[in-house]
Amino acid sequence: MRFPVILGPPFRILVPMLRFRILAKVPALAVALAASSCTPEAVPPATAPAAPPSAASPMSAAPSSSAPPAPIAPPATPDAIAVAGAPVLLKAAAKGVQVYACKAKEAAPSTFEWTLTGPDAQLFDDRGQPIGKHYAGPTWELTDGSKVIGKLHGKVDAPDPNAIPWLSLDAKETQGSGLLTHVKNIQRVATAGGKAPATGCDAAHAGAETRVDYTATYYFYGS
Repeated sequence: MRFPVILGPPFRILVPMLRFRILAKVPALAVALAASSCTPEAVPPATAPAAPPSAASPMSAAPSSSAPPAPIAPPATPDAIAVAGAPVLLKAAAKGVQVYACKAKEAAPSTFEWTLTGPDAQLFDDRGQPIGKHYAGPTWELTDGSKVIGKLHGKVDAPDPNAIPWLSLDAKETQGSGLLTHVKNIQRVATAGGKAPATGCDAAHAGAETRVDYTATYYFYGS
């Protein structure tokens, strides 16, 4: 059974006021709820996938230490001393002296001249490290024990008139088991100095020796 609620005068006034306050706050609450529902959620920034290591990365494979050395380019020379059909096996710089002796000419014994007896030089690689020596024969000898003896094939004047000629030589003989045993041809180019003195050799100086500084570059060809 339900009993009617009888409100006195004060309560009759209070109830409409409460109802008014509640109704007044409903629109503001609705707006707040709508605004919060429209606010987008914060999305964390996308992380780019890690790039694979490049060829230069420390993780990449190291180059093989067994790669063959780069080929040595032959020098540009006149045809008279050119070498064709064989690769350059070695390029060596020489620094030393050309040794001359004062001797009588074979065709004119009363006339004397400075006659080459041979070089006396050290051989160096492109880094300036000593790799051998060059002496009479003419002979080239490396620190690996190999030797080659040359025979003159061709000769041209050097561009520098004060320098010894440029040469091409054939390998006449080889010795040992190192690099020079494979040599077939040799060139001497880029010479500086080394020419015999123009004076100082006569009957009074027969048998005298003089040593003239020189430098040159030698190319060794073979297979």
